[in-house]
Amino acid sequence: MSFEKTPGWLDWYAGPSRPAFELPAGAVDAHCHVFGPGAAFPYAPERKYTPCDASKEQLFALRDHLGFTRNVVVQATCHGADNRAMVDALRASGGRARGVATVRPEVTDAELRELHEAGVRGVRFNFVKRLVDAAPPQDLLDVAERIAPLGWHAVVYFEAADLAELRDFLLSIPVPVVVDHMGRPDVTRDPDGPGFRAFLDLMRARDDIWCKVTCPERLSVDGPPALDGERHAYRDVVPFARRVVEEFPDRVLWGTDWPHPNLTDHMPDDGLLVDFVPHIAPTAELQHKLLVANPARLYWPDAD
Repeated sequence: MSFEKTPGWLDWYAGPSRPAFELPAGAVDAHCHVFGPGAAFPYAPERKYTPCDASKEQLFALRDHLGFTRNVVVQATCHGADNRAMVDALRASGGRARGVATVRPEVTDAELRELHEAGVRGVRFNFVKRLVDAAPPQDLLDVAERIAPLGWHAVVYFEAADLAELRDFLLSIPVPVVVDHMGRPDVTRDPDGPGFRAFLDLMRARDDIWCKVTCPERLSVDGPPALDGERHAYRDVVPFARRVVEEFPDRVLWGTDWPHPNLTDHMPDDGLLVDFVPHIAPTAELQHKLLVANPARLYWPDAD
């Protein structure tokens, strides 16, 4: 099936550098996606954007190039609740990938079991209005009740301006919660100010709320460095992410967000993104928790 990319779409960067930071053994890229390929896995009719293709083979090549051992593949909104492309990647990974699905309230128990067998360990609830039309809260709570016996969690994506409205709902979700991208804070503000304090208070409210300290390329106002050999990019995001890592070292995850959907100003070098890690997790112990121990505990709890 043919398709046309959204006008102005930025394709992922095909020549990523090798990171200067050497990832610890067993490191997990805990937030990434696959797009299509559209000819094999058509994009959802209700999608709000049409991306470039980004296949499982290309994702696994990036995994190996950067030095990761495993991936967590998150269902892309352009595929809606059709999880076939994501599941195909999990099945092809040889056990080296887990998944986060999007499901509708009418999903059957048999379908959930099939997703679990493929390696899915969570569902995603998206509240970013420019990306999706959010489902009614009760429908999402019904889904959360359904996945609880499987030991899954709920990944939630929202913007900082919507946290106050969503807080009570988020705290009512009856499974562990993983927040994408630190709740998208405004990094031009003080990390000790009321906006980010509200997010930290959410993390403190339950000991099973996790956070992905991801996507500095989405949050940064400063942007990447000039092409002069400097490897320290997105400096304005560091105080926010480091604050979360240091206060909640056992409940943080990190991932590339490859292939970086819906960016409009630049496409990041994934090697440079990896070099962001030691600035937010400055010790070997914190790096191991962020990249190895925490994702293993959440996604591979029964592994040897």
